[in-house]
Amino acid sequence: MQTLDLAIIIGFLVAMAGYGIWQGRSNRTTGDYFLGGRNLPWIVAMFSIVATETSVLTFVSVPGIAYRGDWTFLQLALGYIFGRILVSAVLLPVYFREGVDSIYQVIGRRFGSSMQKLASTVFLVTRILADGVRFLATAVVVEVVTGWPLSVSVLIIGIVTLIYTLAGGIRTIVWIDSIQFVLYLFGGIITIAFIAANLDTGLPEALGVLAEKGKMKIINHDWRLFSEPWAFFSAFTGGILLSFASHGVDYMMVQRVLGCKNLNAAKKAMIGSGIFVLLQFMVFLLAGSLIYLFLGDVQVEKDREFASFIVNHLPVGLKGLLLAGVLSAAMSTLSSSINSLASSTVTDLLGGKASLGDSRLISFAWATILISIALVFDESDSAIVVLGLKIASFTYGGLLGLFLLSGSGKHFHTWSLAAGLLAGMTSVFALEYTGTAWTWYIAFSVMVNITVAWFVESLLPEKNRRSLNTGKPAWFKRRL
Repeated sequence: MQTLDLAIIIGFLVAMAGYGIWQGRSNRTTGDYFLGGRNLPWIVAMFSIVATETSVLTFVSVPGIAYRGDWTFLQLALGYIFGRILVSAVLLPVYFREGVDSIYQVIGRRFGSSMQKLASTVFLVTRILADGVRFLATAVVVEVVTGWPLSVSVLIIGIVTLIYTLAGGIRTIVWIDSIQFVLYLFGGIITIAFIAANLDTGLPEALGVLAEKGKMKIINHDWRLFSEPWAFFSAFTGGILLSFASHGVDYMMVQRVLGCKNLNAAKKAMIGSGIFVLLQFMVFLLAGSLIYLFLGDVQVEKDREFASFIVNHLPVGLKGLLLAGVLSAAMSTLSSSINSLASSTVTDLLGGKASLGDSRLISFAWATILISIALVFDESDSAIVVLGLKIASFTYGGLLGLFLLSGSGKHFHTWSLAAGLLAGMTSVFALEYTGTAWTWYIAFSVMVNITVAWFVESLLPEKNRRSLNTGKPAWFKRRL
């Protein structure tokens, strides 16, 4: 990196940390720290959702998908929009009606505190495994594009993120997420503009060439629905279910909309995030396609196409801006994970009995664990990285099934619910060896969870079939 690039990156990191410290003065209670006083603007919450689900891996991998293939990845993103519409119609009204601080309180009020703690524990384990090794993989990418040693990359990202997360809480996180989203989206647009200005032909002619080569195909007409994940129906349905689960029962995502002023604002943030994710993917797919033309179909290491272009072809200054975008994608996911882990710990496991100072200490502890995971393992631990990136999908179906059971009118014993949850999660591991397209994992897991819970309940002696309900009817029978 040249001096200007380094100055841009240092200025970016200092600004993020400084803003977090300044913003942190407004936190007075744990409600401020974890939910922003339930007064977050829906537009900011929307951008924060997009930034949270966009890791560095997405930032560099999506252009690589277009470089090596086409745009069929958008089929998944189209499903994301419909999945978030389902979340807004089915689950968000429940969360706002119940006035919960953590979505797992819905499980607790329906089935008892033990199931609430179990659901929260599944979330905590999922996030720490998935985000710990995702942070490792992120640091590897940062190492490639900056030239910093891996341990230095981990510590710089981790420490700066820790400063503004501990000081500012969720209000700071969502505002910084919004800034970071704009920054890395702008980085994609810069890439498109730079290549368009340096191609021998104009942009319309370049798009025509890409279309002729089949590089901009969106719909995959393959009919192997259960073995080909990118067949249209498989990808579209998988996108719906993945988004319904990830943005409906994963507290890290839902936390942002719980901080909105009301249900309508939360719905706009949730559905709008799906539209912006689609826009974001289109920008980076176009960038990847144009890099393909710019480099002349040169063979580049998989998922390093965008990083290689940044390092080797962007001029001084622009390179620094793109590297700041890479860091933005890394920090937004990590900060959200730290705060949501602490929030669920305080609300679900400790019963909300923690002061603002205690909440910050818990945040610090989770941040230390995430950073330690990235420092202990290295880029050669590919199997661990793959597991971490997939673990969330393995558990989403089990958690979604549990929430759907809470909406039924049937009473379930804790044993039945726990058996269904465990069966739903382990069934996904079994599917790994059957050749089933991963886009069906969540659907299968939900069905296994619900079926096993009902079956185990039917086997229990009548005297053990007692409700753990607090007396409230199933949530789908109640109206706002």
